[in-house]
Amino acid sequence: MSTIIGEYVKKERKKLGLTQEEFAVCSGLGLRFVRELEQGKETVRMDKVNQALMMFGMQAVPGRIARADETNECLNLCAKFLYKDYTA
Repeated sequence: MSTIIGEYVKKERKKLGLTQEEFAVCSGLGLRFVRELEQGKETVRMDKVNQALMMFGMQAVPGRIARADETNECLNLCAKFLYKDYTA
């Protein structure tokens, strides 16, 4: 899995002033899962990823995967499709 989601969760968790353990309890996830998610583990359950993202009003949705030969601009555009903000 891309580290984008793990980095996002870590950044937002820290904004809330929560430890990984506190975030795990608040989100109903296991501490091990939170650690692995934030470390960018390649194989994680998407239902649990979405459970973590729900803490920030977000959800992972299907998106286009950029090819290695595309520009950073295309990669950024693709990343925007990975998340849908349900807070608006």
